[in-house]
Amino acid sequence: MASFTKIGMLLMATSKRPPANYFSSFSRGKPSLVSEACLSTAAAAGGMKPEPPLNQYSTISSSDHNLTRRSGNYGPTLWDFEYLQSIHNDYVVKKYMKRFNELKKEMKNIMIMVEGSQEELEKLELIDNLQRLGVSYHFKEEIMQILRSIYLNASAGDSLYATALKFRLLRQHGFHISQGIYCLDRLDVWWKSTCLAKKLPFSRDRIVEAFVWTVGTIFEPQYSYCRRMLTKINAVAVVIDDIYDVYGSLDELELFTDAVERLLKAIDYLPGYMKVCYLVLFNTVADIAYNVLKEQGINVIPYLKKSWADYCKASFQEAKWHFNGYNPTLKEYMDIAWISIGAPMYLVHAFIFVTNPITKEALESLSKYPDIIRHCSIIIRLADDLGTSSDEMNRGDVPKSIQCYMNENDASEEEAREHINHLIKEMWKLINTGLHENSLFSETLIGCAVNVTRTAQCIYQHGDGHGIQNSEIKSRISELLFEPTKISIP
Repeated sequence: MASFTKIGMLLMATSKRPPANYFSSFSRGKPSLVSEACLSTAAAAGGMKPEPPLNQYSTISSSDHNLTRRSGNYGPTLWDFEYLQSIHNDYVVKKYMKRFNELKKEMKNIMIMVEGSQEELEKLELIDNLQRLGVSYHFKEEIMQILRSIYLNASAGDSLYATALKFRLLRQHGFHISQGIYCLDRLDVWWKSTCLAKKLPFSRDRIVEAFVWTVGTIFEPQYSYCRRMLTKINAVAVVIDDIYDVYGSLDELELFTDAVERLLKAIDYLPGYMKVCYLVLFNTVADIAYNVLKEQGINVIPYLKKSWADYCKASFQEAKWHFNGYNPTLKEYMDIAWISIGAPMYLVHAFIFVTNPITKEALESLSKYPDIIRHCSIIIRLADDLGTSSDEMNRGDVPKSIQCYMNENDASEEEAREHINHLIKEMWKLINTGLHENSLFSETLIGCAVNVTRTAQCIYQHGDGHGIQNSEIKSRISELLFEPTKISIP
C-alpha cells in the first residue's frame, strides 16, 4: 500500500489538498430536542406578505448622530491584498501536468489490478487512501466498480477493522447497509471592487475566510465557478449579518428586510450605507440568474430572492428580540436561528451552481428546505453558538442556544454546552440515516450540505474562527491555501 500512497501524494500536489472530513457516523436515532416546529418547513419564514405602499416609509438618514451604534470590535483582515495577488501555482506548468497524467494512468492500472485481487482489505485501503489524499474524484468510476463488487460479494469473517472500513466506505458511496485553481486572487479583486470593507468599516473583512468555507463545501477542480460564486454569496452574507447584528437601527433593518423582498422597488428609502450593500447583493444575484438563464433557460430569481428574504427576515426577528430586550425560549430561538445562520440560503445557491439540468420541481422542493438542508443548518447554527456565543454575549447580542438552555433549565454553562453537543450528535444521526434516500437532489449537492456542516465544526472548533481571527485558524488557513506541497520531478 505504500506505493499507492506515494502515487496519491504526487497526484494531490498537482491538485490541492481538500479539508479533512471531521465527522463520520452512521448510527440511527432521533434528536431529544429539536421540536417538530423547528424541523417543519420554513413556509412561515418564507411566505411573502402583501407589499405595503412605498409612501408609508420615510427616508432614514445614515448620518443620524443620535443613534447609538454597537461595535463588533472586529479586527482588520489578516490577508494583505498585494500578498494575495502574488500567489501563484508552480504545479501547472507542462512538465508537472505531463507527470500528473502519467501518475493518473498508472494509478488506474493499479486499480484494475487490485480489482482482480481476492484481498478485499487491500481494495478498501486503496480507496480509503485515495479519499484521504483528496484525489479520489479522479477515479470515481473505478472506485464505484470496486465497491460494487465488494457489495455484491460480501464476505464473512472480516476483522473488526476491515468490517468498519467496509461499512464506512460503502455507506459514503450510497450502498445501503445496516492552489491556483481556486481563483482566490480573482475573488480578492472582486471584493476590493465592491468597496464594502471600505464603505462599511463596522463589518468583517473576511474574503479569505469566506473562501475557506467554499473549499470545505466542494473542493474538486471542476467546481471552480461554484466556489467562486459561493464565496461572493458568503462574503455578502457576512456583511448583512453584521448590519443586523451590530450596526443597523430597528427602523433601518425593517426597511432593508422589505427591500430584499421587493428587489429594487424600495432602495431609495434605504440609508446610504445600506444602499451599497444592497446593490452588491442585487448585482451578484442578477449575475448568477443571468448565467443560469443563458445556459439552462430557466429563471431562478424568485427562488434566490426567497432564500435571501428568509435569511433577512430571520435576522430581523433576532434584531427585534435584541432591541426589545426579549429572551427567547430554546424552541423559539431554534425555529429562527437555523435560517438566520444563512446555511439554507447558501445551499440554495449551491444547488444552482452544481445542478444541470435544473428543474422547477426540484426548485420548488428546495425552497421548502428539505430535511438534509434543515438538519445540516441546525448543526451549523449550534456549532456557531458553541464557538461564538461568549464573544457575542459580551457585545450585547440576543441569547444564543447555550444561554436559552441555561435560562430555561437553570443550568450551568458547562451543562448547556454538553446538551448542545448532544443535539449535534443526534442531528448527525438523522443526516446519516437519510443521506442516500431517494431524492430530487444530486449526490453532489448532498455532499455540499454535509461538507459545509463539517467545515462549520472545523471553523468553530477553537472559538470564533470567522469573526475573531486567532492563531489556530490562521495556521489552518495558511496550511490549506498558502503553504505549497513541495515535490520534485526528475
